[in-house]
Amino acid sequence: MLPSSLKMAAVPGVWALLSLHRSVILQCRFRLLPVQLASVSFPRSLYSTTTSTNEPEPPENSENKSLLQNLNLLGVDVKKAHQRQPGVFRKVTTNEQGLAQFLKSKGASGKVIADIISRYPRAITRSINHLEQRWKLWKNIFNTDEEIVSILNRSPESFFRTSDNENLKKNIAYLTSLGLNTKDLHRLLTTAPRTFSNSLELNKQMVELLEDICAELGGENPEQFAKAVISRNLYILIRSTKRVKTNIDILRDSLNLSDSELLALLQGPGAEILDLSCKYLKKNFNTLQQRMVSLGCRKADIKNLIINYPMVLFIGPDTLSSKLDCLLNGGVTMKQIVEKPKVLDYSTQNILGRLVELKRVGYDFQKSGINILDTSRKRFVAKIEKLLASPDV
Repeated sequence: MLPSSLKMAAVPGVWALLSLHRSVILQCRFRLLPVQLASVSFPRSLYSTTTSTNEPEPPENSENKSLLQNLNLLGVDVKKAHQRQPGVFRKVTTNEQGLAQFLKSKGASGKVIADIISRYPRAITRSINHLEQRWKLWKNIFNTDEEIVSILNRSPESFFRTSDNENLKKNIAYLTSLGLNTKDLHRLLTTAPRTFSNSLELNKQMVELLEDICAELGGENPEQFAKAVISRNLYILIRSTKRVKTNIDILRDSLNLSDSELLALLQGPGAEILDLSCKYLKKNFNTLQQRMVSLGCRKADIKNLIINYPMVLFIGPDTLSSKLDCLLNGGVTMKQIVEKPKVLDYSTQNILGRLVELKRVGYDFQKSGINILDTSRKRFVAKIEKLLASPDV
């Protein structure tokens, strides 16, 4: 038995040995040292690339210097990573080497690997076994490793946020049972990845709410209704049931909708606004209503506009006011906007540019309508060229 004083004195030596060992291994693997250094070896017990759930934490505020060296060698933006998840830097055992090798084997470049770790440093706490299991689950949705690497590069959180592979497996099975196909799951995973890290029970609660709403409104197929809403609004499963229920009540009361009208709206384009914050939805509705009333519109006009183009409630007060002023000053009437509300889908700059072009060729909105404002750039340019060639067209 060594005296305690000798044991304490040995600790710095062990840490120094561990640090050197990890740094040498990493540099050799990524060809950052001459080959002859690769022959350096140490006992396996000094280093493990897997994360232990019972690992000891170093003293508060102390950081793993060996980890910092390894991350720098990988090209990681350490400052960015530290700002995002500082706790990772105080872990005794991490798996940056294993993660880098794993992602490299899937086709990720060194730059992509460094960027993933910089943006979501907690990724280096995942074991190789976990990474392999999760990759296999994702391959049930994506066709190639290249697709998965592309998603990780755009949103590393989607893959590394949770370590619960069993929960992911259950969510995939449940969402598939709702009738969502691989394409739907693909869109969910790329657009709203938190859906899959939700507890299964949380996702079930939202689906059950949607099915209950359908039944209350006299719908004949609650399961199909829930599927339709989720397909149209990929964010709905990461919102609270309280928010969605409140937004539905706001739409019903504000527009004085019948059950059948509300049902049609919700399983159609109206589904896309259900994830808005309730405060924002109310504010935008009140702004739209006040402006339309000031322009001589009736309640029926307001109702028709929102039913035909619910996305108008995404538009903030200032932006809405700017778009309406631009159109009205350009010769378009409020009646025409109500009948063709999708013109509000374009940016103010886009609308203004088209109005200038149409004025230049003498276009008459009262005679020819405003459909031309709701066309692709290619079709719009072709129409302008046609009008210039034949002014009477």
